[in-house]
Amino acid sequence: MLLAFDVGNTNIVLGVFDGATLIQSWRLQTLRERTSDELGLLVDGLFAHSRIERVQIRGIILGSVVPPLTPTIKVMAKRYFGVPTLTIEPGVETGMPILYENPREVGADRIVNTLAAVQLFKKDTIVVDFGTATTFDCITADGRFIGGVIMPGLRTASDELVRKTAKLPATELTPPTHAIGRRTEDCIRAGVLWGTADAVDGLVRRIKAEWPSKTGPMVVGTGGLAGLVAPLCREIESVHPDLTLVGLRIAATALGLKW
Repeated sequence: MLLAFDVGNTNIVLGVFDGATLIQSWRLQTLRERTSDELGLLVDGLFAHSRIERVQIRGIILGSVVPPLTPTIKVMAKRYFGVPTLTIEPGVETGMPILYENPREVGADRIVNTLAAVQLFKKDTIVVDFGTATTFDCITADGRFIGGVIMPGLRTASDELVRKTAKLPATELTPPTHAIGRRTEDCIRAGVLWGTADAVDGLVRRIKAEWPSKTGPMVVGTGGLAGLVAPLCREIESVHPDLTLVGLRIAATALGLKW
């Protein structure tokens, strides 16, 4: 079995693969202060709850956009699992052309999202990943990453709005029912959620207008907030919540990790 770590700024997502099948996944809060032993005990508890034995894990792959946590997870992997660990980081050769002026600037999450899109969809694709930031990854049918867009994430924008204003309250982000709100909380929900959805739709249309081929790309959503925002978007055709984990599994295979 393969254990995959997708380390983001807000959450750490773990997934266990038996061959190509994702049999279990979990989502933890990203805490930079967490030690390797604390993380190991958490993983132990998750495994026990799902009746997975540590000895079943034959390989670990790590994709991280939080550099302080990368060595912590590597130490945990060695101490608690003792199996080969691969890290997706700048400079790792995945065989995928990255048409960025500086390819080392492309985050691990965007690399593995692209790998997953190439293998799963086999057509021009825009992957919209709803996380701490909302990223738009542009992938051609022949497997090239041609660039994209980065905008503030839904919750990032909401939290900053509350933090920078004296009287606006923290608000649960549930889908709004009306654009014209009659309570402050409803006004915030409409502004943040529909504002994000309309921004996503607008950026997707701009990307499509610049697309290098006449074939219109498909648009898929992923990430922790995709289930909340994607239904409000007109341009997103489908949601694949485990796309990043699947991309890590594909990367592990491409890099020769045996599990």
